[in-house]
Formats: sequence, C-alpha cells, structure tokens
Amino acid sequence: MAGRAPSSHRRARSRPGLRFAVVAGRFNESITKRLLDGALHALDAAGVAEKDLEVHWVPGAFELPQAALHLARTRRFAAIICVGCVIRGQTPHFDFVAGQAAAGIQRVGLDTGVPTTFGVVTALTEAQAWERAGGDVGNRGQEAADAALEMAEFAQRHAPTARPRPIDARPPRPRGPAKRARR
Repeated sequence: MAGRAPSSHRRARSRPGLRFAVVAGRFNESITKRLLDGALHALDAAGVAEKDLEVHWVPGAFELPQAALHLARTRRFAAIICVGCVIRGQTPHFDFVAGQAAAGIQRVGLDTGVPTTFGVVTALTEAQAWERAGGDVGNRGQEAADAALEMAEFAQRHAPTARPRPIDARPPRPRGPAKRARR
C-alpha cells in the first residue's frame, strides 16, 4: 500500500546562502513537471532564495545520476534533488531504468557526501504516476525536496572539522621526492 512519506518532525528551513539543484528527467515530462513544481514549492516554503536554486533537465531518469554527479563534484550545492518518472511497460526496460536510477542517485550521495535525493516516481500505470505527482498519494518531488533540506542541515551539523595539531607535534613531512642538499 502506498501512502505519503512521513513528514519530518519539524519543517526544515534553509540557511541563507545554501544552494540547491534540481535535476529533472524529460521522459514523461508532464508528470515530471508536477514533481518539479512540488520540489520548487517545498524549497520556496523553506526559504530558499531563487538565486540559490538551479534546475537542470536531462533526457530521462537513467541520466539523473550522471547529471547529479557532475553537479555534486562542483561542490556548489548543499543538496541535489532528482525528479523523474518511469512507468512500467510491456518489457523489462522499466526494471533496468528504475533500478539503475535509484542505485546511481544513491551512489552520488555516498561517493561525494553531497545529499542527493530520489524523487523519481516508479509506477505500474500512468494513473499511479499522477497520484504520486500531486494526487491523493502526495508529491514525490516535494518529499524529495523536504528530504534534501533535512539532509543538507544534517550534513552541515555533522561536517568533519579539521583537528588542530598539538603545539609540540612535529610538522608534517613534505610529500614527493626528497631533495638532497648539494655539498
């Protein structure tokens, strides 16, 4: 049984200056536009300024991870939200696209440390997809943006800090080939 995603305990508010990217797949574009609208609404409600937001379109859900990885590597974004729609057809193509999109999006976040969220509807029918793009079941784009806001805050709170070197510690050795003094 499908339902709305659990809401966070408190509505995440974006810190001023944190930047967010949304990557949207054009395949099933009319549904994806509704997911994008949901994501943009959530970011706006959290106080993300328009200047701190970028939207990028790619051909479909399969390309979402690659675009997200390129964006994550720039280190310009506190989080990246991926939205798209894959509807099962009569061939196993759905399984490959949906599975690889999910695995790839997760990998981007794990490999880069930049929170990357999954707002991709994977439905058996077009009617089910519309229900998850702002219908009775909610809007997966909005839910992915809410998750991105919460994870960006989490990552900021738990960012590694440089440990100061004790005063009496030896300085680090220079890296690379050692240069010998001439006699």
